[in-house]
Amino acid sequence: MSVAELVRRIAEGGQLPRTDRTLRLDRRIRTVLVTETRGAAALLVATVLALIWANLPGGGYETVWHTEFTVGFGDAVITEDLRHWVNDGLMVFFFLLAGMEIRRELTLGDLSDRRAAMVPIVAAVGGMVVPAVIFATVTIGSSAQSAWGMAMATDIAFALGVLALVGPRCPANVRVFLLTLAVVDDIGAILVIAVVYTEAVHLIPLLVAAALIGVALVMRTVGVWRATPYLVVGVALWVATYESGLHPTIVGVVFGLLTPAFLPRRTDLDRLDRLLKRLRREPGPEAARLLSIGAQGSVSANDRLQYLLRPWTSFLIVPLFALANAGVAFSPELLSRAVTSPVTIGVFIGLVAGKTLGIWGASAIMVRTRLGRLPAGVGLPQVLSVGAVAGIGFTVSLFVAELALTDENLRDEAKIGILAAAVAATGLGWLLFHLPGGRSRRSEPSTLAPAVEPSGEHSRGPADAPVVLVQFGDYECPYCREAAPAMAALVALHPDRLRYVWRHLPLDEFHPDARRAAQAAEAAAVQGAFWPMHERLLAADELNDESLTEAARSAGLNVPRFLSDLESAAVDARVDADVRSAQDSGADGTPTFFLNGARVDGSLDEVIAAVEQALSPAAT
Repeated sequence: MSVAELVRRIAEGGQLPRTDRTLRLDRRIRTVLVTETRGAAALLVATVLALIWANLPGGGYETVWHTEFTVGFGDAVITEDLRHWVNDGLMVFFFLLAGMEIRRELTLGDLSDRRAAMVPIVAAVGGMVVPAVIFATVTIGSSAQSAWGMAMATDIAFALGVLALVGPRCPANVRVFLLTLAVVDDIGAILVIAVVYTEAVHLIPLLVAAALIGVALVMRTVGVWRATPYLVVGVALWVATYESGLHPTIVGVVFGLLTPAFLPRRTDLDRLDRLLKRLRREPGPEAARLLSIGAQGSVSANDRLQYLLRPWTSFLIVPLFALANAGVAFSPELLSRAVTSPVTIGVFIGLVAGKTLGIWGASAIMVRTRLGRLPAGVGLPQVLSVGAVAGIGFTVSLFVAELALTDENLRDEAKIGILAAAVAATGLGWLLFHLPGGRSRRSEPSTLAPAVEPSGEHSRGPADAPVVLVQFGDYECPYCREAAPAMAALVALHPDRLRYVWRHLPLDEFHPDARRAAQAAEAAAVQGAFWPMHERLLAADELNDESLTEAARSAGLNVPRFLSDLESAAVDARVDADVRSAQDSGADGTPTFFLNGARVDGSLDEVIAAVEQALSPAAT
């Protein structure tokens, strides 16, 4: 009996019609893109207003922002001008958001996946080091040489705004690549501000600040999740940090990094269902209060605070910062100085040329040496375009200029360089995206990414088999269930020459229990029982928590450990990595097969025929 006949008998000629679902960007990423892009418009308006205001006769711009404002209690007072209250006070929330983004990316996002994160991480480092070296070289021997941090930054709002203008010439994965790069860029900028541009440190306030961080950690450990206690501790920490000599915006970063990030747990969602049913049965304030508490507890504080803060930072705080800092009173004398000023030239070349070459060069090294890979649809020409757009430093560049340059003339020269670099980087990025090589390499990838690794994959068959068949599957998908006996038969008939690999692609919009089932398979894999659990999941009538627990028990797993692993971030990250692989590979439904790295479309018979041909003596 031939392979085809055996498999046809088992699968009864099962066809594999695809759903019309296409992989979409994560809803959170879409929200970030929309908010930041619209925020870029508000930032641009605030910048233009600042420049107009600063050039009106009468000097009202500087008069307003130098107005002093005092906050205190008794003899303990803090007096600063309005510009410093914006820079040292309101911008704490900007850095709080940056800290939370870093924490979420490290826990759940691309930075938790070494393979996906390696290129943007190295690219971001190249995009910081090269501009800093250029600035330091151009300004060598001058009092402004230490302000090299101005040339390192990327303004993500303006950069995403430029990508929005590029439109369809900029594929979605390019935007995700820029977002990942910007998170690493934020880490670098924060470290530079904390280490390089901090004045003399006072020990006692610093110890008080450390103790307050300890209080925040204890509160988080014991389960305090309401915002008010953290707000009180945060204000006290801000004052202690201010008095210690460290820049108080570091408080925002610290609190952001302490804010936990996790995906909604099934147990919490089930509890919400019970609370909602109770509210329907017994409408009243107590049931409503419990439902509200349960709803907030089911979503991580990181996601909730980002959702609340992002509009405020994008549409108020950052534009207000631009209004307070971007104003430069242009004069013939200033413009003539700026043309030859090492500060202006250094920051301009650093941002426009340094960012572009640093990001592209670091990415090229990683790709050429095969130490990392780019997302699907993103090639080195697109990275060059992204590098150019990343040269819009603006917000953090202006922030560093205020910290690093005490001479007002040098500061104005730096601002002219930063503004000119933003304009030039916008034009260069737009031009590179519109060149023929700047377009996406392909709109629908058909090559497996990343390639199958010798170990670490869920596979049957030898690691060195000449034929490798990869399936992206969904445990709730009926077509995956139909294909399962065929795949088992193929492996059984070619135990030494075929390697079969399973990667998860839960179609959440169609199969509500599919992701939970994928997580259950990964939790079983922790105990070395992926395949026994895999078979039970494909055969199960239901995939609720009770069924998953029973499947784990019948597979001989340690059930308490299984239930603990089921809620772990590591399990979520493994499923997410497979979903990203599906997106990078162009898998748009389940099951999707890749034979020796190339996508195979069609019915189950056609997939089997392709495998048979690959296994034939002529092919091998």
